[in-house]
Amino acid sequence: MKKTLPGCVGVIIFFATLLISSKQSFSQSITTGNGKLEIGLGIGPMIFLGDLGGNQGKGKTFLKDVNFSITNLSKGAYINLYPTEWLGFRFAANHGVLEGYDSLIRDKGGNELFRKKRNLMFRSSMLEAFFAAEFYPTVFLERFDELKGKFRPYGLVGFGMFKFNPKGQYINSNGTRRWVDLKPLQLEGQGMDEYPNRKPYNLTAFEVPMGFGFKYYFSNNKFIGLEILHRVTSTDYIDDVSKTYIDANLFDKYLTPENATMAKQLYFRENIANPSTRPSGPAINEQRGDPTENDSYFSSILRFGWRLGGNNTPEGRAARRAANQLRCPVFY
Repeated sequence: MKKTLPGCVGVIIFFATLLISSKQSFSQSITTGNGKLEIGLGIGPMIFLGDLGGNQGKGKTFLKDVNFSITNLSKGAYINLYPTEWLGFRFAANHGVLEGYDSLIRDKGGNELFRKKRNLMFRSSMLEAFFAAEFYPTVFLERFDELKGKFRPYGLVGFGMFKFNPKGQYINSNGTRRWVDLKPLQLEGQGMDEYPNRKPYNLTAFEVPMGFGFKYYFSNNKFIGLEILHRVTSTDYIDDVSKTYIDANLFDKYLTPENATMAKQLYFRENIANPSTRPSGPAINEQRGDPTENDSYFSSILRFGWRLGGNNTPEGRAARRAANQLRCPVFY
């Protein structure tokens, strides 16, 4: 279930080029002497986009293979600095949970069959922090200084890091279940001599967040908004699935007896989906995941924010302009 969010990069680059090349005179009615700092909170659904889960047929891009039933809420906070009204710089931190289940795939006997048969699952806590630039193109069309009542769409792009730790649900011999860390089980031969090109993956990775949204200021220092944010990542192991199956006998060679037992259950789970059958197991080097595209995730965020300090009314801005006219002719 590999997916991407097409078109965002081009839109953001277009906005950035348009805004940077615009003449300064268009923004003279928007002063920067007040309301430069903004803080806020966000909450909304976060959805995994990777190898596990999906719907019938061959894995497609974005919404086609999203399993909305395992959507989890993410929560976060941010701080923004505005050197000018059309440009903002954001530092944000968010926490959420990502999940994927092959068992949710609807089996129609087509291209989805190998993923349904694979029957893998994962869950991972995710903590991210990123820095992004926000661009507000409609500021150049505004004629009044007051923020109250303004509707401002925007695009953003940035860079950040996130921590994750994929876990799988192991079924003990007595039937009880528990979540166990997947990385130490080396399910795709990471760190084994037989697979020198498969190094153990890091649980910290880079991301490029990109998206769009809008704000509505219901007062001169408060707003509510909605944002769609997609993250392209530097890892294909958020779900611990990427390449091909290995020889299950290698687990006994490299792992403790306890971990080897867990690995043999968790690297391929057809017998759990169909306990009445006696599956022979996957062939060595048979496809397990898609190594051609990294995992990603996106969220839809309801945002609340506050501008800090000063008076954002027309009278307050007019007073600051009058004061600025008495200064030496320097850029501000």
